[in-house]
Amino acid sequence: MSSFQLLSRSIQKKIWDMKWSSFTPIQESTIPVLINSTKDIVISSATASGKTEAAFLPILSNIETSGQGALKVMYISPLKALINNQFERIEQLLEGMYIPLHKWHGDVSGSKKKSFVKKPSGILQITPESIESLFINRTEALAHIFKDLEYIIIDEVHSFVSADRGVQLRSLLSRIEAYTNQRPRIIGLSATIDNFQLVKEWVRYEDPDNVEVIEAKGSERKLNYHLMHLPVDEESKEPLGLYEDIRYELTREAKAIIFCNSRAGVEQTTVSLNRLAKREGAGEVYYTHHSSIDKSEREYVEKLMQDTKTPKSIVSTSTLELGIDIGSVDIIIQIDSTFSVSSLKQRLGRSGRKQGSAQTLQLYSTSASQMLQAMAVMELVLEKWIEPATRYPVPYDILFQQLLSMCKTANGKPKTELLDAIEGNHIFHELDREKINQLIENMVVNDYLEKVSGRGELIVGWEGEKIVNSREFYVVFKTSDTYSVIHGARTIGTFDKAHLVTIGDNVILAGKLWTILDVDKEKSKVYVGKAVNGKPPRYHSGEANTHPRIGEKMFDLLISDQAIPYADEHAQATLQSMRRPYQLNHIAAGERIIWQAPMKLIIETYTGSKVARAITMALRYLSYQASLPNGLGVIEVIGMNNNTVHLLQQLKEKNWTAPLLFTQLAEHERMETRYSPYLPRNLREEIQVESQLDVEGMKDYLEKITFRVIPS
Repeated sequence: MSSFQLLSRSIQKKIWDMKWSSFTPIQESTIPVLINSTKDIVISSATASGKTEAAFLPILSNIETSGQGALKVMYISPLKALINNQFERIEQLLEGMYIPLHKWHGDVSGSKKKSFVKKPSGILQITPESIESLFINRTEALAHIFKDLEYIIIDEVHSFVSADRGVQLRSLLSRIEAYTNQRPRIIGLSATIDNFQLVKEWVRYEDPDNVEVIEAKGSERKLNYHLMHLPVDEESKEPLGLYEDIRYELTREAKAIIFCNSRAGVEQTTVSLNRLAKREGAGEVYYTHHSSIDKSEREYVEKLMQDTKTPKSIVSTSTLELGIDIGSVDIIIQIDSTFSVSSLKQRLGRSGRKQGSAQTLQLYSTSASQMLQAMAVMELVLEKWIEPATRYPVPYDILFQQLLSMCKTANGKPKTELLDAIEGNHIFHELDREKINQLIENMVVNDYLEKVSGRGELIVGWEGEKIVNSREFYVVFKTSDTYSVIHGARTIGTFDKAHLVTIGDNVILAGKLWTILDVDKEKSKVYVGKAVNGKPPRYHSGEANTHPRIGEKMFDLLISDQAIPYADEHAQATLQSMRRPYQLNHIAAGERIIWQAPMKLIIETYTGSKVARAITMALRYLSYQASLPNGLGVIEVIGMNNNTVHLLQQLKEKNWTAPLLFTQLAEHERMETRYSPYLPRNLREEIQVESQLDVEGMKDYLEKITFRVIPS
């Protein structure tokens, strides 16, 4: 029986009405598995290949009658904006089927939420944070809401597997099973997955063989790509040639997403491009999109880009990586290298969505190091390599939050039951029971939890209530304290409080120029008026870890003599200049260079961030004054004499352990998550070690790499 014949009559008619002539490969493969088996499924195929329909067409066939009076499908998205985008897409499929479709997030009205709770039905679109909110605020309705749930669809599942939000989500899904008549099937959707075994274990740890991976290989579109090296102008400190090329050569007649790696970069680029456009009388044609822009401003820009018939472009951070609908895009522009291959692959997927059209990518680099990294990442994209998914390291911080949530939801729980619940939880089951017990006891000591005498139960304590009652409780990822930036009656966005905000300063926000008129620190508000110049505010950015394969590929490029055909002449010449010292010294693949200068060493590791950082800590432990590695994994050692051979022997021979290295990580260099400050010191340090240092990776690296010491 064909995939089409397996679907219900109503869905078959819907397909005819939509004038589909055939299914995409991923739809053809998924429909029979979803209908004829009870397995969980991970659907992996290129962006715009029809993954959403691959999941929904057979599911809608299965719930055509039962979905009208009970909640059958929960669709989970990492972003509210994606929910809003997908709402219309799913609504189109539901036309004439009488299956209700509901949204639940912070912007949905209380009356609509109340109506859904009273009569849960059909399909619910929701974020992990809103599921958490249901557990805390609708406790008495959980069984009523979830009892008939059959399917859980997780969009962009790759964004959850390795992340703190993914730990929270997987815990919540495990807890939902206590309220369902049967275990719901999980269907994960993604365009960028590697390490399928880990993803399968994340979906169903107790039986990963009962998770089927459906992958549509070869569905990627044709890719046109080019790299230009346009360094920053020494006088202006800006890449003026880059802005001119984007404006005059690429975006005058085309619609683009221009990706930058920082919010400040987005702001500066937008203003510079609009200045060039205004010189031609084109007006404002470039718009900003990042997490510090007010939601209403971002939504306005998204809608504008969807509806526009004229060439307009968005300058964005990663906020547009995950498929928010802004209509068809002609070209993707990336300024300087992404930190990961998966990120560039996601961004590439935003273009070439029209049937039969190619993806088009213009890479720019503004420094030699960024150029080398951009080439390395691009080469790995072409090799079809992508970072394998990894586990979120020792999630005691998320467990702290979930323990508060569990006790709040149950209105008290005996400790033995709490420990059993954690042991049976899909994401916490591997944690050390003694350490879990230590965490619980620490929570009691600090009044996050309270033991009820007589009942033998743990309830949320006084200090815990402060955390649970905060509107930030549902969010497990770390955010900065911010000022709201207001012009007239309109909120434009936010500034980080960590940086000085002074009346009279001129700043850029939302791609426009402002003067700070007043600062209300008590209410966390900054009032601004229009200005004629300014600089972007500084923002706190989390530390990005690059995979060792990117460092290795950069080194491969340096010791190779092959041309990079997609790079311009300036990039080729710059690469050749960077290669010369390696060619002169006949550096081989298994080697790395240590450049020796008077009282200073430059160690080129060309490996991953966590390995290079571990090497720095090892050097510090040996009493050498070592800097944190830069983006290329280069470490500077100050005050060195000629004992380099002895240094290398010490590095290789010592039996390094995580506690030894951790002692050398300065307080300001240690990573904190949202909930790690609430943990006992040993658990907090365990998270920091696992997140920042790769000790075993360092040992392996030092074993297989030979360092050549060369006078600089």
